[in-house]
Amino acid sequence: MLGPAPKPAVSGSVLSVTVTSGVDEVVGFVSDLIRFDTSNTGELETTKGEAECARWVAERLEEVGYQTEYIESGAPGRGNVFARLSGADPKRGALMIHGHLDVVPAEAADWSVHPFSGAVEDGYVWGRGAVDMKDMVGMMVAVARHLKRAGLVPPRDLVFAFVADEEAGGKYGCQWLVDNRPDLFFRVTEAVGEVGGFSLTVPRRDGGERRLYLVETAEKGMLWMRLTARGRAGHGSFVHAENAVTILSEAVARLGRYEFPLVMTDPVEQFLTAVAEETGYEFDPGSPDLDGVIAKLGPIGRIVGATVRDSANPTMLKAGYKANVIPATAEAVVDCRVLPGRRAAFEATVDELIGPDVTREWITELPSYETTFDGDLVDAMNAALLTADPEARIVPYMLSGGTDAKHFARLGIRCFGFAPLRLPPELDFAALFHGVDERVPVEALEFGTKVLEHFLLHS
Repeated sequence: MLGPAPKPAVSGSVLSVTVTSGVDEVVGFVSDLIRFDTSNTGELETTKGEAECARWVAERLEEVGYQTEYIESGAPGRGNVFARLSGADPKRGALMIHGHLDVVPAEAADWSVHPFSGAVEDGYVWGRGAVDMKDMVGMMVAVARHLKRAGLVPPRDLVFAFVADEEAGGKYGCQWLVDNRPDLFFRVTEAVGEVGGFSLTVPRRDGGERRLYLVETAEKGMLWMRLTARGRAGHGSFVHAENAVTILSEAVARLGRYEFPLVMTDPVEQFLTAVAEETGYEFDPGSPDLDGVIAKLGPIGRIVGATVRDSANPTMLKAGYKANVIPATAEAVVDCRVLPGRRAAFEATVDELIGPDVTREWITELPSYETTFDGDLVDAMNAALLTADPEARIVPYMLSGGTDAKHFARLGIRCFGFAPLRLPPELDFAALFHGVDERVPVEALEFGTKVLEHFLLHS
């Protein structure tokens, strides 16, 4: 049953409990964070809550001795918080741990609990942002507090970044911060954030199970495109050969139904090879039945399947103002996601599909990102996971969506998706992103906090 409307988050509400580590605080922090309605509609006048949430984070860090900086990124209320913990070797490049405070909107009537209640029930913390990504934000706050309170010194400087506007592409978040406040990222050379570090349980060829932990090393480019068709306005009762709605609809249908060619990138091939080694599934990178192999992965296959080809999904249509008036123009918005190195070929295909009578323009352009699955930071991730889960195996993968890594990469920062969670095998984790009844297991939060603490102390 739908729960009551959420009460305002209370400053310091979990601090009456005697704590000894981040694990003791993380569940309460994630619950409190969810109770801030930080819904990002993509419009300045209706997006809310980031400032209040950011100031709450700053208070939690300042309580244990951090010096924080609160920044509004390009518009009032778009709150961000940064804090730095000095490491043993100031000459080493700093490591940034980043998380966004905004969430996508939620319709309360669709949920079994109120989406901003932060309810802790049935072994889960429920609410919008529980997996995207106030779970990681809560772990960040909990671990940062524990390191400071316990006097633990990491090998190098750590920068904790809590940012706004990721869900709308970062124009009033990381894009603004990178363009206007590069000093916040002084000496940062590597970073971890969403979406990775979570477990995927696969059947082993010997009949057992193996937990693979997916580390994001690449993500597709995000290109939002507006299509416009122009015709001749007229009366709706006449025969009309230059109907802008018809011209646009035909172009949108061709584009929406088109299946882009299979393209095998390094991270996807490495991921599928690891799956094949564990499961015994036959995997041929050049096989035309690659989609069939991916389907065997279950729900996570929706993410992986979207990383073997480009995509162009029509999402919005706009035309006309009266039933009996043929409009002069019609518009559509298409969400395009493009694999690394595919931009030119993708645009050529789009132009061929929409034809000469439809024009296109990019309304959002965020590039793809890719790094290699190697180095000391990857080794530290592996060691941290093995400490908490001896059956762990880390594997790279590509994210079909996008993250703030796209902006940080412009500063030369090497980025990974690593927000560790050990998940129940039966949980359809992919469906929870932006989904109804979004929730995260309590045990996964406690596990992730332990892993993140070990990782930061050995990175």
